[in-house]
Amino acid sequence: MRDLIFPVEHHSEISLQAQLRRHLVDAILDNRLASDEPLPSCRRLAQSLGVSRNTVVLTYQALADEGLLVSRERVGYFVNPELSTVQRAAKAHVRDNIGPDQVPSALWKRLRLRPSEHTQITKPKSWQRYPYPFIYGQADPSLFPVAAWRLCSRQALGVTSIRSWTEDSVEADDALLVDEVRTRVLPRRGIKATPEQILMTMGGQNALYLIAQLLAGRDTTVGVENPGYVDARNIFSVTGARIKPLPVDHDGLVIDQRLAACDCVYVTPSHQSPTTVTLPLERRVALLEQAARSDIFVIEDDYEAETNFVHNPTTALKAMDRTGNVIYVGSFSKHLAPGLRIGYMVAAKELIGELRSLRRLMLRHPPTNNQRTVAHFISGGYYDALVQRLQRVYQQRWELMGAALTKYLPDSATTPSFGGTSYWVRGPDDLDSDVLAREALAEGIVIEPGSIHFISPKPPRNYFRLGFSSIADEHIAPGIERLAKLIHANT
Repeated sequence: MRDLIFPVEHHSEISLQAQLRRHLVDAILDNRLASDEPLPSCRRLAQSLGVSRNTVVLTYQALADEGLLVSRERVGYFVNPELSTVQRAAKAHVRDNIGPDQVPSALWKRLRLRPSEHTQITKPKSWQRYPYPFIYGQADPSLFPVAAWRLCSRQALGVTSIRSWTEDSVEADDALLVDEVRTRVLPRRGIKATPEQILMTMGGQNALYLIAQLLAGRDTTVGVENPGYVDARNIFSVTGARIKPLPVDHDGLVIDQRLAACDCVYVTPSHQSPTTVTLPLERRVALLEQAARSDIFVIEDDYEAETNFVHNPTTALKAMDRTGNVIYVGSFSKHLAPGLRIGYMVAAKELIGELRSLRRLMLRHPPTNNQRTVAHFISGGYYDALVQRLQRVYQQRWELMGAALTKYLPDSATTPSFGGTSYWVRGPDDLDSDVLAREALAEGIVIEPGSIHFISPKPPRNYFRLGFSSIADEHIAPGIERLAKLIHANT
């Protein structure tokens, strides 16, 4: 048999043994290795690939243990002939019989929903390669506590933990995580809850989707902030609910008679999305009073609760709720990682019971191994330490961006910002931020146009959002300076 040549990367995060295994498995299943010829000897393959002989030995042995290879004494390793007639044939069938990529028009007309037609925020997938990524909602990989997370992951892989999370939990959540959220996370927001009032979710969006499916429909009016969170608006729209835009001013959601026409109201009181303003106490009280009088469900999205750099974080609406009208949505995305997809809800026991039964029909429960890892991360004090670290880092970046905006864009108004991980900027009246975003990207600058956040046939086009969670300190001022030159050239 000819020497096997695989691309092996010696400086990759993937171990040499894992790379070799992947290439061998692909070669076996792609029918590139004959079952009646021995594979190259361990020494020969190691020399041709520039890896140690032990790496090849361990890989061959592992594949033999798993039945992909068979070992014949004094002859070598061979592809398992049984495998070649079953799995390899199945893979070839899939590869050679790819189905049509279009639905017949008659069937297409039967789709009740077209979610792809909703206006959505788009972000460059390769945003990390841009020198000035003022992108919102992404984490800085350099701030992630890798060592602590690995330790907690190993704890979750202990024998006792594995026995608990490999079982089908049906609709139950990991009890350890629920307890950590109840005793360590929620008290930060002034919220007291029993385990029966807490439901774990696959992030904040999953929570909103569950709520929308339970509460919204064609006979329902849902009030949303304008400007506001685009995906929340889309999620409630999918149910067929009537979307009622509610105005936002320099203090956040305006509390007036328009609320009375709503069955549900979606709000972001801690840091209004996207303007970042904080709803003052008197408006919070007025909102809760109106909700009680008019039997309105208030959906509180507390997505950036603890990043407040001027005042102490305000307590959550849910902490002030005495009637059960508030459904609280929280998430670990902003502090841990958005890709983790772990969030939680707090509401009245009866409502959580219905949401839990609905979640069972959708996904049963979030992966229990991930829940257990997060539980260890919180119980070990790593989450509290991370929150404190991010608070310091984000405050410094917040100050640097504020100073840069004042220096390079003094004529542009910025909505007062007290925290969060972004600035909401109003540029000159004749600025088109969609055009600006395209030109900025060509200069290595990632920004988010603001018109998409407004519910209006003709939304203002001179707003844009600048995130600072993922950009290095030293790139903030130069990035704003370059952006200012583009703005001045376009106005």
